[in-house]
Amino acid sequence: MNYSNNTFIRLLLCAAVGLLFFFPVAGQQKEEYARRINLLQKNIDAHFYDAAKGLYYEHYPKKANDKLHSYMWPLCALVQAANEQEAIMQDNDAMEPVVRAIEQYYNTDAPANGYQAYVTAEEHDSRFYDDNQWIAIACLDAYNRTRKDYYLDKPKEIYRFMMTGFDTISGGGLYWKEDEKTTKNTCSNGPGILIALQLYSITGQKNYLDTAMLLYKWVNQHLQSADGLYYDHIKIPSLKIDSAKYTYNTGTMLQANVLLYRITKDQQYLSEAQRIAAAARQYFYRHNKLPGNYWFNAVLLRGLQDLYREDHNRAHIEWFAKDAERIWARKRNADNLVGTQKNYAMIDQAAMIEIYARLLGML
Repeated sequence: MNYSNNTFIRLLLCAAVGLLFFFPVAGQQKEEYARRINLLQKNIDAHFYDAAKGLYYEHYPKKANDKLHSYMWPLCALVQAANEQEAIMQDNDAMEPVVRAIEQYYNTDAPANGYQAYVTAEEHDSRFYDDNQWIAIACLDAYNRTRKDYYLDKPKEIYRFMMTGFDTISGGGLYWKEDEKTTKNTCSNGPGILIALQLYSITGQKNYLDTAMLLYKWVNQHLQSADGLYYDHIKIPSLKIDSAKYTYNTGTMLQANVLLYRITKDQQYLSEAQRIAAAARQYFYRHNKLPGNYWFNAVLLRGLQDLYREDHNRAHIEWFAKDAERIWARKRNADNLVGTQKNYAMIDQAAMIEIYARLLGML
């Protein structure tokens, strides 16, 4: 290629201007995401944390029918958000108070130890397989980052508990709720696949991979729609399908395909992940916004982020980032609480911490 001196100088100047433009913008966006994360975390500490008990509240202000403390589900979001903070913000203490709170939901009933839906000391409650699985997923992410024994031992224990929810009715699959075996849900099988795949990747024990493939095939056979997305659940014993589609169900199965691609290097799993991602954008991102459950959306972002790490296609992420900007601009009050109700939910604050942390990590 032959350039005149003037042309070459112009090209160098354009490149220099481009660099000056790009890096400050990227840096400013990182700073803005970090600022939002800090504001949301300060609000959780100020409005949702019971320091005397080491537990959390579900809403601020509390709703009239709220229990004394939060159910487990918001803590599933908070512990994952705390992991993302530690990974991105170098905050080495973010997970510790959440993990201590979660341990107050521990239940040793037969057939296996697990976590119940509400604080054990305050009342006996049901155990949901997916509540336990979300905790295990956060711990596995933390283990891959820290190599702390607790973060591997706990998912192994939760794996044993979740497998007590498996039987061959409807051809297999995990139930959603231990004491009411009336549905088998994508939200209890998708996370189960992720746990099994991560445990296999860490330990090399083939039984984990066998479990993952057993659940993966069952979900795709019974709960995947033709467009690549996923129905909510199958009823037991009628086998009737609840055809509702939610972002988090798509997210877990999207991520499962990416993990299977990493393990097997089989292109079919990457292609399927890309198909699911495209279908998710078309179905869920309507009128330039995602559905209003921020935590469901955060789970979808996990899958999109993992896919981006493999194919480096920012198109998977750009529409999601636009929605995160919309929420900050339009669904936030003067005190930097996010949500659409007058009683702000802790799960929404935690979800947006996770979303901003993941977006920050991709800049």
